[in-house]
Amino acid sequence: MPCTSEGGPVAAQHAALDSVREHEIGVEQDHLDQVYRRLEEKIQDAEFLMRDAARLSQVGTPGALAERDAQVFRAGVHLNRLNSEFEDFLFGRIDLLEGKDGEKGPDGAHTSVDPADGAIGTDPADPARQVADIAETLHIGRIGVLDTDYTPLVIDWRAPAAAPFYRSTPVEPGRVVRRRVIRSKGRKVLGVEDDLMRPALTAYLDGRELPVIGDGALMAALGRARGHTMRDIVASIQAEQDLVIRAPAASVTLVEGGPGTGKTAVALHRAAYLLYQDRRRYSGGILIISPTPLLVSYTEGVLPSLGEEGQVAIRALGSLVDGAEATVYDTPATARAKGSSRMVKLLRKAARGALELRPEGAPAPDRLRVVAHGRRLELDADRLARIRDAALGGTAPVNLLRPRVRRLLLDALWAQSGSASRHTDPELAAELRSSFDEDVTSEDSFTSFLDAWWPELTPRQVLAAMGDERRLGRWARRILNPGEVRRVARSLQREALSVHDVALLDELHTVLGAPARPRQRREVDPLDQLTGLEELMPVREESRRERAERLAAERVEYAHVIVDEAQDLTPMQWRMVGRRGRHATWTVVGDPAQSSWSDVDEATGARDEALGNRPRRRFTLTVNYRNPAEIAALAARVLALAMPGATSPSAVRSTGLEPRFATVDDRGQGRTVRAEAERLLDLVDGTVGVVVAMNRRAEAARWLAGLGDRVVALGSLEAKGLEYDATVVVSPAEIADESPAGLRVLYVALTRATQQLTVVSGPRDEPDADGVPDLLRD
Repeated sequence: MPCTSEGGPVAAQHAALDSVREHEIGVEQDHLDQVYRRLEEKIQDAEFLMRDAARLSQVGTPGALAERDAQVFRAGVHLNRLNSEFEDFLFGRIDLLEGKDGEKGPDGAHTSVDPADGAIGTDPADPARQVADIAETLHIGRIGVLDTDYTPLVIDWRAPAAAPFYRSTPVEPGRVVRRRVIRSKGRKVLGVEDDLMRPALTAYLDGRELPVIGDGALMAALGRARGHTMRDIVASIQAEQDLVIRAPAASVTLVEGGPGTGKTAVALHRAAYLLYQDRRRYSGGILIISPTPLLVSYTEGVLPSLGEEGQVAIRALGSLVDGAEATVYDTPATARAKGSSRMVKLLRKAARGALELRPEGAPAPDRLRVVAHGRRLELDADRLARIRDAALGGTAPVNLLRPRVRRLLLDALWAQSGSASRHTDPELAAELRSSFDEDVTSEDSFTSFLDAWWPELTPRQVLAAMGDERRLGRWARRILNPGEVRRVARSLQREALSVHDVALLDELHTVLGAPARPRQRREVDPLDQLTGLEELMPVREESRRERAERLAAERVEYAHVIVDEAQDLTPMQWRMVGRRGRHATWTVVGDPAQSSWSDVDEATGARDEALGNRPRRRFTLTVNYRNPAEIAALAARVLALAMPGATSPSAVRSTGLEPRFATVDDRGQGRTVRAEAERLLDLVDGTVGVVVAMNRRAEAARWLAGLGDRVVALGSLEAKGLEYDATVVVSPAEIADESPAGLRVLYVALTRATQQLTVVSGPRDEPDADGVPDLLRD
């Protein structure tokens, strides 16, 4: 994202092949290529050691065989580690000032934390301007890689030299000038984003001014603006964000802030700071929850998703349940029903009601007939109904009640047999009862009946059963109204899941309970089956990455939970998130003014229940450094309608470019929107987001077909947390009318642009002669 200077927007240069962003991606690609060449060399070295060890077996002496086994073992472990960590491991970079001393650590990096006394100087032509040279650059990744001359190509993220990547903040930057997040897949660098720890400093690398991409570019422009006022504003941004990052970990940290205040970035850097301050305390894992998959990709760039013990797990709300993935959206009305806390009662009734379901064509078992001690015994439908009611009298998970049900059935059969009164001797009576139970439970008829009458249910089965409108209507009596029953049932008839369905599955998992799964035996690596090696290591040890992935998959509770865009969580989603942090400390980040959930009080109650009675520590971010003042002022008009009395964050920069208003002309809505997108692509260097009502997403994608990757069509709810250099907001009235929270959703849509905003109005917007829709007029 190109920065905006104090006097106006930076002229767009996207047609130039050597644009700043493309050039910097190319720089990181060159370094990554060098790293992979070195890795391939190291793999060849390890393979040579394996072959060399095999030749030692020809000597035949016991000493040679032992040496061979040890060498094969070491080479095999090293080779396995290289291969398992080979993909997607480079994710960060820090550019550092000269240190106080010249000492180097074992990884080849300088150990000094503080800059040398003369590291920062002044520009002779402008004494108010600070200048410095970058003395050292370190790349951060999953494993350390040294060049042939022991120069560090990559620093292991666990190494002390990598700590400044996580601990440095603008208030206490240490030697760090620029922190860069590198997004890559396999061997290809996809993008870079920079944070500046010293925005007012002009730094040089190899004689060129240090380039800055992303939010760091905005901070650089603000920090280097002329006049003390702007520099004071930058200092205030840094100070209020730093307070959040370094807040004590105990209890709950609540962070509020409007659009552009850096909430997400602050929360993620807080996770890194906590992890490095007390790694042992957070070995239980840090869970970061983003509202949509679109935000996860950014989140994954700031922290390595898996560390040496799987410390950091990054999930979208629709991916929190193992084996489930949200891929579709519910209508606003359906989402309101599914997200409401009323669903707790409904799901409990559905779980119990689903016990009566049968596979198609299978008769319902209404009698239990068995033979025990030579007698035929039978329980009729009425007796079975009383046993079911007795078993379901508590709140225990349905599946975990099977042992109790089995016992109740045996008790009823034992009573019917009359055997209890035949013996007064307790020991003989107990022996007779044990023999009776063994007789009954060995009967195929008893086992078959129990499986059919009290089947082991899965959350998916119960959710599918709720897709029958008549059945759901019985279960939902006095819980949902008929319209809600119809909408929920029809939405559950599809196979694809919505983000709200995932929360229902999680609730059902708790209501049903699940028996413990047997541990799976891990496969033996062929490397470990070399002659003699199996005696030293019969089963291959997991690599750090394999262990991290397994721990992350198995973990259901965490030591610290970070919730981003928390204002959008429904009560049912808060229950789902709360289960993952029963004993955790929390960081909760959001903005009530951007909430897309209609009943704020209900959601707040669910949030407080999830957080428990832990003390709260509250922070508010007040400075909007992304949106220009012209765009922020327009959005504030909608905020006044959505939440009267709410205060917008203060925008600290101005571009001189007012938002543009366009109306649909004779060409139709699609062509008008496409023309505006093409115009903005010519004016900005980066991306253009086209925001439409949720039901127009597919239509908008067709309007923009062929315009390239720099333009993105997205629904109003998908825009949360994202930003674009320019934005086209289509038909504000349609977005505002989508749901009871529509005005707040429109406020979000209007605050996505960092440079330019266009609003395209249709007839429903009632535009005036200048094209300004009714909702956006003073």
